[in-house]
Amino acid sequence: MGERKGVSSSKVVFRKLLLFFFTMTSVLFVLSWFYVMRSTYRPHFIEYSLLPNSKHLSTLDGSKYDMQKQNVDSSFGNRAILVDSEDLKEGGRRKGPNGKEKVVKHRGKCHQNDELVIKVYMYDLPAEFHFGLLDWKPNGKSVWPDVRNNIPGYPGGLNLQHSIEFWLTLDVLASEFPEAPKARTVIRVQNSSEADIIYVPFFSSLSYNRYSKRRPNEMKNGNMILQEKLVKHLTAQEEWKRSGGKDHLILAHHPNSMLDARMKLWPATFILSDFGRYPPNIANVEKDVIAPYKHLIPSYLNDNSTFDTRPTLLYFQGAIYRKDGGLARQELFYLLKNEKDVHFSFGSIGKDGIKKATEGMRASKFCLNIAGDTPSSNRLFDAIASHCVPVIISDAIELPYEDVIDYSEFCIFVRTTDAIKENFLINFIRGISKKEWTRMWNMLKEIEHLFEFHFPSKENDAVQMIWQAVARKVPAMRLKLNRHGRFSRSPPSADKELKSIPLPRNFW
Repeated sequence: MGERKGVSSSKVVFRKLLLFFFTMTSVLFVLSWFYVMRSTYRPHFIEYSLLPNSKHLSTLDGSKYDMQKQNVDSSFGNRAILVDSEDLKEGGRRKGPNGKEKVVKHRGKCHQNDELVIKVYMYDLPAEFHFGLLDWKPNGKSVWPDVRNNIPGYPGGLNLQHSIEFWLTLDVLASEFPEAPKARTVIRVQNSSEADIIYVPFFSSLSYNRYSKRRPNEMKNGNMILQEKLVKHLTAQEEWKRSGGKDHLILAHHPNSMLDARMKLWPATFILSDFGRYPPNIANVEKDVIAPYKHLIPSYLNDNSTFDTRPTLLYFQGAIYRKDGGLARQELFYLLKNEKDVHFSFGSIGKDGIKKATEGMRASKFCLNIAGDTPSSNRLFDAIASHCVPVIISDAIELPYEDVIDYSEFCIFVRTTDAIKENFLINFIRGISKKEWTRMWNMLKEIEHLFEFHFPSKENDAVQMIWQAVARKVPAMRLKLNRHGRFSRSPPSADKELKSIPLPRNFW
């Protein structure tokens, strides 16, 4: 009996010890889990990503996260840095969670995060490719004008809408000034091996606008001749031979501006207005950059209009009878022409066309942007400048910086097949409430600066936004170059058949 009691009491003690051990283990696990969660939580977090989390560009939405300058790291390329605005201290320098100033290493050097360090090597092309097209004459050995004192004038009218090449080149030249503004997105370097991208300063849109007409007794027009010269010059450069053009940047904003040279220069990154005239193996959204048009209508300063003070519901003025995707224009004209609060008429830039369009857009709640001969047009950016909510009917349109802003926050998108149904579009627009329109109208006023061109460039204006879009392509370019160079230092293959296997045309 005594032995049984001893065994029984031993079991009780063992069970109590086991329960105690289990309880302590559970408590320690909970405490350690709580500690880990607390140590990883950041009330003011810093997120490294290519895309911001907000529905539209973080600097614009009034939320507490600001999209700060983007930095191009030598290994990982460009990154957009999201940081709580309260983390910005003392002259814009960024403080980390521990209060220490954060820096980013780039090619062995440290740069403050309030600097964008996309490095650009720009070819010193002869003046005939750029400012010479503006009738500027070089003085001495320099191929560039002194843009601090005398900027060659750019022709007005429709030429202005594709003047992207002019503004970007000015920005690269200005980056060399000792007194250059601190908030920069690009800096010119003189050694191409230090560059993130190789910039080709050919004013291709201006070349097309000025020299695309062939003179009598000429086999080729001046624009074709310049493109041939450009291809010959570029492909002879060591920078092109080294990369096959994969790290080059070429501007072709006018849809017809590089039609002759594009098949030979396609490995480069193009800056385009859309992909309407380009096959996907030559230009695509993964490889290339979409830039905004420069709007022709003046910016609407001090806009105090309201939903009720804009009497026109829906506005369109432009060419009505177009080909290809633009056939929807004439369909919509017949559907909408008799609506009492809709303005849908033919118009052009001639005479007082811009003045009438300015007055019309500023008096309208919604402005139609319908595909024409190409998916995009300057009309969208005129509408933004007028704070007239854009209604986009263009299924194949590509939009500038759409990887960082959500156009659906301030634009209405309607499929073409729906828009040309009887009464569909007008009923849809009439159904948008005053409150919703006012929200989008306010948003247009907040984002309009993203589409403004300035010299010198201003923080997050169109010039800097385009450069930032280019910077986001740098990692993909570097990946292609590094993959391409895997066997550059390997011994030559003895297998001749293996060496002769061709790569697919769109491999890159």
